[in-house]
Amino acid sequence: MRRNFASTASCMEDPAVPCPHLPLYWPPDGSLSMDWMGLLTGILDWSSRNLPPSDLPTLLPFPVLARLLLAASDVLHKEPNCVRIHADKEELSSVVVVGDVHGQLHDVLFLLEDAGFPAEDRLFVFNGDYVDRGAWGLETFVLLLAWKVFLPHRVFLLRGNHESKYCTSVYGFENEVLSKYGDQGKQVYRKCLRCFEDLPLASVIADSVYTAHGGLFRSINVTPSKRSKGKKGRRIVTNVETSLKLGSMEELSKARRTVLDPPWEGLNLIPGDVLWSDPSLALGLSPNKERGIGLMWGPDCTEEFLKKNQFKLIIRSHEGPDARVKRDDLSGMDAGYTIDHQVESGQLITLFSAPDYPQFQATDKRFNNRGAYIVLQPPHFASPVFHTFEAVKPRPQVKPYYDYEEVIDSDEELDLRSMDNGSSIGSA
Repeated sequence: MRRNFASTASCMEDPAVPCPHLPLYWPPDGSLSMDWMGLLTGILDWSSRNLPPSDLPTLLPFPVLARLLLAASDVLHKEPNCVRIHADKEELSSVVVVGDVHGQLHDVLFLLEDAGFPAEDRLFVFNGDYVDRGAWGLETFVLLLAWKVFLPHRVFLLRGNHESKYCTSVYGFENEVLSKYGDQGKQVYRKCLRCFEDLPLASVIADSVYTAHGGLFRSINVTPSKRSKGKKGRRIVTNVETSLKLGSMEELSKARRTVLDPPWEGLNLIPGDVLWSDPSLALGLSPNKERGIGLMWGPDCTEEFLKKNQFKLIIRSHEGPDARVKRDDLSGMDAGYTIDHQVESGQLITLFSAPDYPQFQATDKRFNNRGAYIVLQPPHFASPVFHTFEAVKPRPQVKPYYDYEEVIDSDEELDLRSMDNGSSIGSA
């Protein structure tokens, strides 16, 4: 794969050198190849450095992008809520787990090369939050979707809380897409939302490692009423018990994930929990009052979840340095990861893969954090090897797609009133 990047090296190193690529084409047979992946990667990198955002369609035409988004949606839709990755210990050399990347395309390109590109002996699991905040959310998401289409059983893309209509309308992705694709931007955005709906919620690697964007989730107990008259003895649901106790993997498998915004109430709370919850050092489960959705869970819950499912490790993401600076109970995110719970049955790790975050905050307020990814190796895949890295610099100069000074901290609390009451949330 590295040889494909070499063909674009001259134009990427020197902006005065014309990029050799013609507009990207869709393969006649619909099958992606290593060469095609190299062309796509070179186009996304070069255009981000040398073209105004609105010129991206000159190299990545709308018909090609639409075909790719449709192909990715078809692949993702067939996957279960929790993807079971049955690692072949004899043939598989490693599994790479990646946390939030938030549209930082150039850091993602570095990470893929540094870790080694997806291959038959190397799997990737991405824990969500591909878009928003950074300037290249569309390019980042498109690149990872292409890898998914190319190697569907070697690349696994999970959903993050920012893969939603609510977040992308606040934190820049919707505006980014409209800015880049103009009159066709609304179509591109809708197709991206469809892909968001189809993203799985979690993964289990080699029966040992659970990964999800936010983390753990509650059990939803539905109690049927007595037989109702006039309904031919049919039972109807009148009581939903939502007492806070940990949910099961079976319940996770049955949750309705295809909602544009994860529900905060009703029968389908599990997706919201998986995407929005945070760990704590306080024991037990409690509502996540800071975010307004999801849960807080303590080390006793981590132990219960690991022991019950015979897992050794939980890898979640969701909290960058901006979130952790406000938390006195947990470690900061300077290194791109933290070990939050160390219990008898294993560990809980928070992983964040967007270095020097957030991209558009004033330099003197930036956290200067490193990013990180985890490599899991056979035979047990449960002993994490941490790889930290600095941000790729200099970044191309672009304007933000959202008012970062105004909303930089606002996803600490979900603004339920601003969410569309007429969307699929209300029926979830």
